[in-house]
Amino acid sequence: MIRVILWDLDNTLLDFDVAEKEALTTDFKEFGLPEFTEDMLSEYMVINRRRWQALERGEMEKQEVLEGRFREFFGLKGFDTSIAAAFNDRYQELLGETICYRDNSYELVKELKGKYLQCMASNGTKKAQTGKLLNSGFDKLFDLSFISEEIGVEKPAIGFFDVALEEVNKWLLENETKIREEYLGKVKPSEILMVGDSLTSDMRGANNAGLIACWYNPKNITNDLGVSIDHEIKNLNEIYDILNSCK
Repeated sequence: MIRVILWDLDNTLLDFDVAEKEALTTDFKEFGLPEFTEDMLSEYMVINRRRWQALERGEMEKQEVLEGRFREFFGLKGFDTSIAAAFNDRYQELLGETICYRDNSYELVKELKGKYLQCMASNGTKKAQTGKLLNSGFDKLFDLSFISEEIGVEKPAIGFFDVALEEVNKWLLENETKIREEYLGKVKPSEILMVGDSLTSDMRGANNAGLIACWYNPKNITNDLGVSIDHEIKNLNEIYDILNSCK
């Protein structure tokens, strides 16, 4: 039986690509940089992806990902690298200002509220994710939110999910009058559904922690990383079928 759903936020419930482009375009204008182009976005994304993957492998600190990606990119383009820290701070704020739901995700999470304990599980920064939660309305729908910056451990490390499981069980003890009788008692990892788009953080993290791995794969990416997937979906609303089959 599935009792808890851990939702990834970026490019799962919310379209991060849309917010990213809008935030970078605005940030460039505010800092007096040249017009932000599609070619620039492509170059930046290569640098950004490489650094986030290094973070997931434990090879790089979070701040070096966040600020270092802009120092590297600005250096590549001949821009002033000394503004990287301030540029990143503003970027984190801007990320939370553009909200674009994936697959009518708000209505989905709203429909499931009270039927399952629903939590956000994200490697995004506290500043950015707090803005996204507030502006999307998800802050009123999630029972708990887990942000790696607050936990001190990044997905896919098992430590992230250990903290999440501990907090989930604490919440259940404190809110037992708000949940159905069959939800009483400690949650086991095998009763938690992790839904996310990333093989390297969400799905590998689910594997590490013994959770049910549900891969949101709307782009039909090939899983060539040896990550074990329990369920693969192209549209978030396919979650209903999975939940119904696991009662």
